[in-house]
Amino acid sequence: MVVMKFGGTSVGNAESIRRVIEIVSASRSRSPFVVVSAVSGVTDALLAAAKKALGRNVSVREIVSGIQDRHSSIIKELGLDSDLVSGELAELEHVLFGISLVRELTARTADYVASFGERMSAKIIAAYARKSGLGAQAFNACDLGMVTDGNFGAAEILPGTYEMIAAAVKKIPPATIPIVTGFIGKTSDGEITTLGRGGSDYTAAIYGVALNSEEIQIWTDVDGVMTADPKIIPDARTVDVVSFEEASELAYFGAKVLHPKTIVPAMNKGIPVRVLNTFNPSGKGTLILKTVGKSDRSDVTAITCKNNIYVININSARMLLAFGFLHHVFKLFDEFRVPVDLIATSEVNVSVTVERKFDVSELVERLKEFADVAVLSGRASISVVGNGIRSTPGIGGRIFSTLGKRGINVEMTSQSYADVNESVVIREERLDEAVQALHDEFFGTSAKASRAVKQQVAATKLE
Repeated sequence: MVVMKFGGTSVGNAESIRRVIEIVSASRSRSPFVVVSAVSGVTDALLAAAKKALGRNVSVREIVSGIQDRHSSIIKELGLDSDLVSGELAELEHVLFGISLVRELTARTADYVASFGERMSAKIIAAYARKSGLGAQAFNACDLGMVTDGNFGAAEILPGTYEMIAAAVKKIPPATIPIVTGFIGKTSDGEITTLGRGGSDYTAAIYGVALNSEEIQIWTDVDGVMTADPKIIPDARTVDVVSFEEASELAYFGAKVLHPKTIVPAMNKGIPVRVLNTFNPSGKGTLILKTVGKSDRSDVTAITCKNNIYVININSARMLLAFGFLHHVFKLFDEFRVPVDLIATSEVNVSVTVERKFDVSELVERLKEFADVAVLSGRASISVVGNGIRSTPGIGGRIFSTLGKRGINVEMTSQSYADVNESVVIREERLDEAVQALHDEFFGTSAKASRAVKQQVAATKLE
C-alpha cells in the first residue's frame, strides 16, 4: 500500500483534480490510499465566513454563496451531479446561522466550520474517480479511526488511534480506493477537531504508519525539498535524498513543503516519505529516509528561513548560579501556549525566538514580574541544515564570514548538539540578501571549489 496525500493547490480546480486522478490511476497496482486537502483557499474562506456570521444584519446565504459557487464550478467542469455537496452546504449554512444567532464563535465551532472544506473536496474527488473508472469512495477521517483530544485547532491523536484506524480500514472492500479527508478528526465524544493548518500532511503520516504502508507520498506544487525557497532563489535545486532529521529541521524552521509534524510518525516507524510535484508527476521528487549516507553533495543540504519573528530577551541577575530559573521561564511559555524556535543562553540572559503570529503580550507581562524583558520585532531566522553541520570544521566560519562581508549583522545564533542545524537571527529587511549570499556560498561556485579541493586532498591521501 502507498499513502498519497494531495494538497490544496493539487486539487485547486477541475483540471488539477483530473491530473490527481491520473496519478492515482497510475498507482493502482500499489493499492493507493488517498488523503486530500480542501480546495485551495477554501479553509481560509470558511473561517472568514464564520467570522462574518458574527456581524449584525448579515445574510448567511450570501456568506455561503461564494464557497458554494467555487465548488459548483468545479463540479460542473468535471461533469458531476450538481447536488453532490448540497448536503454539506446546507449543513454549513445551518452552522453559520447558529453562529449569527448566538453571536459567538468558539474554537470548537471554528473546527466544525473548517471541516467542510475537506469533506466537500473528498466527495468531489471520489465522484470523479468513479466516473473515470476507479472504484473510489469518500470517507471522513473521523469515521476511519482518527480519534483526537479536544485541543480544537491543534488536536493530537489519542493512544490507540493507530489500532482503531487499522481496524476501520480493514472493513473497506479490497477493490475500493479510499479518498479520505485530511486535517480533521473527532474526539471520543464525537466533536469534530482539526489537526492544525497543514494537518493533511500529518493525517497522511498517521494513516501511513497505522496501515504499515511501503511509502508515504506528499504531492504538492513544487518538485520536492529545495536547496532554498525558490521565491528567494529562483535557481534553487531539488535535493534528491534527505534524512528524517534534516527534513524535520527544514520543515520546522521554515520550509513550506512539509508540515513539521509530518515526519515524526514516519520517522518513528521508518517509513520512507517522498515529496512529489502534482504538476510534474514524472519528476523524481525528494526521498526522505531514516538515514542518508555521505556523498559529494554540498556540505549542507538546504537553507531555510522564517520572517515575521520576535526575539524575546529575558535578563535577570537571579539566573547567576541559580537553579530552577529556566524552569520558571519555560513554564510560562507552556502556560500561554507559545512555542519557542531558537534558544541562546548566558549566565544572566535567555534569548528565544517566537513566530509573530503568537500573541506574547500577556506572557511578557508575566516574565517582567521577575526579569527585565525586551521584545525585538522585525527579525528573521536563517537555518543552515545538513547532516554533520556541527562536526564539519569551518561551517560556522563560512556562515559568519559570508554575512559579515555584506555587512549583515548576526544578532543571535543557536546550534544544538544534534549535528544537523546551525541557525542565526538577523534583521528582516536583509533576509533575502542573506539567503542569496549563503546559497551561493554553499551551492554556487564557492561550494564547487571547496568540493574540488576536498576531492583532491582525498585523492592525494590515497596515493
